Amino acid sequence: MPWSNQSGGGGGPWKPSNPGPWGQGPSGGGGQQPPDLEELLRRSQDRLKSVMPGGGFGGGGVAALVALAALAWAATGVYTVQPNEAGIETVFGKFTQRTVSGLNYNWPYPIGSVAKLRVTDRNSIDVGFRTREDPRRPNNTTQIDVNEESLMLTGDENIADVKFRVIWQIDPARPEDYAFNVREPRETVKAVAESVMREIVGRTQIQRILTAERKLIEPAAQELTQKVLSEYKAGVLILQVQLLSVDPPEQVIAAFRDVTAAQQDLERMRNEAEAYANRVVPEARGASARILQEAEGYREQTVAEARGQASRFNQVYEQYRNAPAVTRERMYLETMERVLGGSSKVIMDQGAGQGVVPYLPLGQEAPASRAQAPQQSQPAQGVRR
Repeated sequence: MPWSNQSGGGGGPWKPSNPGPWGQGPSGGGGQQPPDLEELLRRSQDRLKSVMPGGGFGGGGVAALVALAALAWAATGVYTVQPNEAGIETVFGKFTQRTVSGLNYNWPYPIGSVAKLRVTDRNSIDVGFRTREDPRRPNNTTQIDVNEESLMLTGDENIADVKFRVIWQIDPARPEDYAFNVREPRETVKAVAESVMREIVGRTQIQRILTAERKLIEPAAQELTQKVLSEYKAGVLILQVQLLSVDPPEQVIAAFRDVTAAQQDLERMRNEAEAYANRVVPEARGASARILQEAEGYREQTVAEARGQASRFNQVYEQYRNAPAVTRERMYLETMERVLGGSSKVIMDQGAGQGVVPYLPLGQEAPASRAQAPQQSQPAQGVRR
């Protein structure tokens, strides 16, 4: 061997005087010799022979070792996807397919790899503040304001302190977009949500933000944030945008609270006025409708009576034209009947003849007329002398 001394003498320059761990010592010059590679190979072969069946190490043994190693390497490609996850398979770094929950297989490393994304977990991002746990009190949290995120300029050139929370999750339909299209998905969602909120606040007056339109900002911010992320193909679903607080800056918050209270009083008084109007106006309209209906009824009655009288007059006139004498007589009789119908009457016969003195029992007729209903009197009886 080149690194061992083959001479039997003991004073040669290559004979080790102090053998080291590799079976040889330093050279005559005092430097360390490199390890004996042939000796290492021989020792490795001896160890393999000791573990191989029959103590032999031929071509079949090497093939068996290679096959076992290949099987063990191939078995590393088996993986499990949980129900709340989606598997993203890649081969040589290129996306191949998306796998569902259960047992799956992909090429082992370094050919293939699998990324498991929790597509059903809900994530939240706070903008304008941070929440930290108090180390002295494990169950208590401390809120730290981040003014560079929360202070926003409104449409009327005021400043509003807006703190909100974005709740999102990975899109189960496109988890590969979340894995490959955006480098920092969480930071991207935060930046887009903050930009959208600044845009919406910048188009709105501060009084509307503090009062009426506060509930309208949340769905508008959610829709616009989702639209931008969809254009980015970020693979993110925005579930909700929650406005936690919208306040003016701390320096003028007292004045703005007074203005807000005045606005609320205005709304309350307006609602009371509308309620009073809703109660009084229907009553007035009902009375007006009743008066109009009564007037319409009176008009219809008067017109109908006038038309009836006119029609009666026309009918009488037609009869008068046909028989004037009879009509005059009938009209005279009807008039006398209407005038004398309710009074006591004494009828005298002018043609009773001479020698007959009419006898009028006036004393008897008067009480009778008062005791009974008015009726026509009978002709007076003639008494003959």
